[in-house]
Amino acid sequence: MERGGVPRRGFDPVEMPFDAAADWGIEIAVNALPILDVRGLGKSYAGVNGALTVLKDISLSLAPGSSCAIIGPSGSGKTTLIGLCAGLDTPSAGEVYLDGVALGGLDEDGRARLRSEKIGFVFQTFQLISTLTALENVMVPLELRGESGARDRASALLDRVGLGDRTTHYPAQLSGGEQQRVALARAFVSRPKILFADEPTGNLDAETGRLVIERLFALNSESGTALVLVTHDPELAGRARKIIRLKGGKMVDGEGA
Repeated sequence: MERGGVPRRGFDPVEMPFDAAADWGIEIAVNALPILDVRGLGKSYAGVNGALTVLKDISLSLAPGSSCAIIGPSGSGKTTLIGLCAGLDTPSAGEVYLDGVALGGLDEDGRARLRSEKIGFVFQTFQLISTLTALENVMVPLELRGESGARDRASALLDRVGLGDRTTHYPAQLSGGEQQRVALARAFVSRPKILFADEPTGNLDAETGRLVIERLFALNSESGTALVLVTHDPELAGRARKIIRLKGGKMVDGEGA
């Protein structure tokens, strides 16, 4: 760290062990470059009666290790926004910078590679592979990347989400809440710099959803992974450090840092 608290080139607090990164405290949060930087983002689709605008002039930023909730009514553009932020789609206007990389400068293979290296996902519908056990499902991202120690790391994360005794069970043998906790472990196993969670409790009852969210925010805090959460639930959104409200494809207000 240079004098005056300015990070050296190449300094990345997210790569530090979490307990060491925590020792930097406010200094890291203030001085680190955003993990997500969205500038003037827009998305339109061609329609029979002209262009249909889904998002218009969205700008936001998120610091490493922080959390952001995106809320708004159905059709407000929430899922479209996180799809653009994750490079799953391309914008009609504006730019997304993920960990300092402009997504618009990458081709489809480059965006896929960036997602594999830096992004985790949690979906409303779990998206587990039915023919694999819980442990094998969690191991998949590491095996695709050819990393060693996949079984040990996956086992440790399943234990962390309270499923250490369910590693050999298949998705059909697990409850909805257990399946979503397997999905959480899978999302965090590759140590992503940012995680996108799209309505992660949408298919769960209130009590089960509460447990999943407790695990999600605990892992977010412990790992230093930034979190972007899409939800209809204002109470759940209040758990995040920043709230982005969308209405009709536009940002109506935001709060937090």
